[in-house]
Amino acid sequence: MRIIVILASAALLLLGAASGEWKAEAQTTADSTRIAPDSVLPAPAPELSNSPYRYRLRTVVLDAGHGGKDRGCAGASAREADVALSLVLALGKQIQDNMPDVKVIYTRKTNVFIELDERAAIANRNHADLFISIHCNAGPSQGHGTEVWTMGLHKTNANLGVAQRENSVILQEEDYQKRYDGFDPSSPKGHILFSLFQSAYITNSLRFAQRVERQLRTTVNRPSRGVKQAGFIVLWKSTMPSVLIELGFLTNPAEERYLNNKANQSYMAAGIYRAFREYKRELEGGS
Repeated sequence: MRIIVILASAALLLLGAASGEWKAEAQTTADSTRIAPDSVLPAPAPELSNSPYRYRLRTVVLDAGHGGKDRGCAGASAREADVALSLVLALGKQIQDNMPDVKVIYTRKTNVFIELDERAAIANRNHADLFISIHCNAGPSQGHGTEVWTMGLHKTNANLGVAQRENSVILQEEDYQKRYDGFDPSSPKGHILFSLFQSAYITNSLRFAQRVERQLRTTVNRPSRGVKQAGFIVLWKSTMPSVLIELGFLTNPAEERYLNNKANQSYMAAGIYRAFREYKRELEGGS
């Protein structure tokens, strides 16, 4: 019955999109941060903290976007694949140094190309409790700020555009139409369909995303474009809470200089680590 309801909802959305009834809303920072505020997220069950079988966050998969033949977006000199990898390695080191009980798995630790579905498959095979994908953004030269994404229905054309850019990586993969069941990364209708998936993990995905956004905005003092939702293949294929973090705009010269600086990368990694620590403590019933 649940499958029928989901498919019916998807069909209605597609009909609305095809008829022009589904309209993109104007995107503002206020709209972005209004997605699922902390107050509407259900608190973890209090009885978990007293149970000998309480939940433990044991494994996290860190995904550096792009790599190899896919360099991602670029500034004057910095490449998205390189910046993402540098930050992922810094984040993984901080988790390993401070939380020896957590297993850290990387989708890549070098400059190699990994298919989008294989990134999620790595997390699935290792029964990960959380999947974090790191990227850099592209856009107008004045574009700036971080974005933290979870899987969901894109509410604006701008959100769809980001998902389409990241998902277009599959065009560099062999037999991508077969691998992704005929999915067309340029099709808005395709993104609407698969953005309805992963609903079982959306609450905790949003919970972690909000903590990342808050840490980057307040502790790291990065301008924030908010927590947002759209259809990303790499999140769709993962079977656990998942987020995709856009660190900033490499197409903005000032942001490129910031993001390409090792000290700033470590600083941002520390902010994401603190969000991870908060999220882990909350789920495990700690203080």
